Amino acid sequence: MTGAADKSEVSGLSFEQAVAELEQIVQRLERGDVALDQSIEIYERGEALKKHCEKLLGAAEARIEKIRLDRNGSAVGTEPLDRG
Repeated sequence: MTGAADKSEVSGLSFEQAVAELEQIVQRLERGDVALDQSIEIYERGEALKKHCEKLLGAAEARIEKIRLDRNGSAVGTEPLDRG
């Protein structure tokens, strides 16, 4: 569960899916019933999930900032968010 394949698997998750998996990882690590080697592997997966969530949140914030408002406060258009 390490390496480039694992990172691409994380990148395909929605924000909600990544957060749910991250919560499961935290619970497993807090229980303390996981072997050390597996704990390190799980922790690495958690770090990848955290970075993915931060990336998705940053993209959402950028998109929100692109919304333009007219004099009445109504949205008049948005610029598409570049996904890369």
